[in-house]
Amino acid sequence: MLLEHAKKVLRIESDAIAELIGRLDERFVQAVEILHGCRGRVVLTGMGKSGFIAQKIAATFASTGTPALYLHPAEGVHGDLGMVVRGDVVLAISNSGETDEIIELLPFFKRLGVKLISLVGNLNSTLAKQSDVCLDVSVKEEACPMGLAPTASTTAALAMGDALAIALLEKRGFEKDDFAIFHPGGVLGRRLLLSVGDLMHTGAEVPRIPQDALMKDAILEISGKRLGVTSVVDSEGRLSGIITDGDLRRALEKYEDLLNRRVHECMTKNPKIIDKDELAATAVQVMERYSITSLLIIDGERRPVGIIHLHDLLKAGVV
Repeated sequence: MLLEHAKKVLRIESDAIAELIGRLDERFVQAVEILHGCRGRVVLTGMGKSGFIAQKIAATFASTGTPALYLHPAEGVHGDLGMVVRGDVVLAISNSGETDEIIELLPFFKRLGVKLISLVGNLNSTLAKQSDVCLDVSVKEEACPMGLAPTASTTAALAMGDALAIALLEKRGFEKDDFAIFHPGGVLGRRLLLSVGDLMHTGAEVPRIPQDALMKDAILEISGKRLGVTSVVDSEGRLSGIITDGDLRRALEKYEDLLNRRVHECMTKNPKIIDKDELAATAVQVMERYSITSLLIIDGERRPVGIIHLHDLLKAGVV
């Protein structure tokens, strides 16, 4: 029985969102144009549960390049209206369209000359009639069996807010790099901002061994640099190969006198490389694709200038 109740809730709320699709028209386009032309901030307001939805939409706008903030309507008439200035756009959410605290703010918005967009469930309401653009987010029924707790109505308002934010994102030409600027923390920021150059080992930390050196020297270099690998260079310092732990195991099976073999006999030629300006996340993808744990970075003359190891990516939180 509990599962049936839950399934019914999800059906009602999904239907509420689906019905919004057929209501999208020139009013939606006009709302996006107003938001795109905003030279100030988008001020979201709503009371009660609608207020929480307004806060979430404000956060979505802010994270996608549109300056936005939340104004609590009850606090607005007690001083917080100072948050709103000319050039702002107000986006108000009210299912009834008659929320007292919001209606009290309307004269101020009019005097200030700010554009007003509303998401309402009643197109004949005061808020709807006073808005520059009104979007219909009405629902046939709430998921609450008593029809009291805002459920489907808040879901519909949230979905419409997301539609506005993403349409605006597309209109602005907002790209992945722009998104990263507003998400510098956490895994998302690290994946979008950190480059190979930010994490790679350079200078004396880069393991390298001449191709004519003995394998015993290569093993010492691998052990000393603690990266499980060493680059192999020719007489002019250009990259000619790499020796990994896997190469050592294969060489042990092939040569009984491994320690006295020359490095070029055991190395892997044409190792995988990556540009220092590539995203660290790209390095992870390359390592996964080829089942390797290290990538070399070379300069214009193919000299090894850096190396990045999977452990570096793990420590940085990119993986």
